[in-house]
Amino acid sequence: MSSPPLLDFPPHLQAPGTDHGSFEPALSLAELPRGAMVRFTRGDLDVLLAHTDAGIVATDDRCPHMSAPLSAGRLEGCTLYCPLHRGAFDVCDGEVVTFPTTGGLTADGEHRATWSPEGSKPKPPLRPDDAKARARSLTRVRRLRYYPLRIAGDSLEIALPR
Repeated sequence: MSSPPLLDFPPHLQAPGTDHGSFEPALSLAELPRGAMVRFTRGDLDVLLAHTDAGIVATDDRCPHMSAPLSAGRLEGCTLYCPLHRGAFDVCDGEVVTFPTTGGLTADGEHRATWSPEGSKPKPPLRPDDAKARARSLTRVRRLRYYPLRIAGDSLEIALPR
């Protein structure tokens, strides 16, 4: 049986410090079947290993919106759904698929308004004295960041920052 492919990711989205990081074993390939997500923790760093339809990828196990653990969400194909605020991200290219319901700033600094799903009560308009609403409007939803991977025998290895 051949090893699954490792996804290529845009070089500008590589996690800081991993370009010279050393590879270390994360888990066996058998522990990450297609469609699975596994949280890998080293110190205070949490990394999500996901076996997408396109291959295996490693990214921060933190939503780029408000840091919820993405491993508590779900994976469908290459789309990773955050367990909070209904955000969805394309784990194959790092882009936002569905902007979180809280609104805020895109990675490029464009403002997205808060929205309410169908059947939900609309959120009140931003008031100048509402600290929570101001914070939501200034929260930037960043692109996913990636960790280099390699396969050594039947083991998946990840490059971590030094």
